[in-house]
Amino acid sequence: MRYLFNVFGRTLRVEKADARWRGLWVGADGKLGPAQLAIPPDVAPADLAQYLYDIYHENATPTNGDVFEIVAK
Repeated sequence: MRYLFNVFGRTLRVEKADARWRGLWVGADGKLGPAQLAIPPDVAPADLAQYLYDIYHENATPTNGDVFEIVAK
């Protein structure tokens, strides 16, 4: 499972492998960097956006005030 989120203006890829979540920041050049983030394994995919909001809410700005999943078109 792999998901992309806009986290207050930054792109975070969250993927689950071996029953563990892993977060990777996606740079403007597409390169991935580790996110210092621990997501409990029992967080459901439908709850990831709210979990990320709760963790990173201090990074909110007037122009980037939300966390949402980026859905491919």
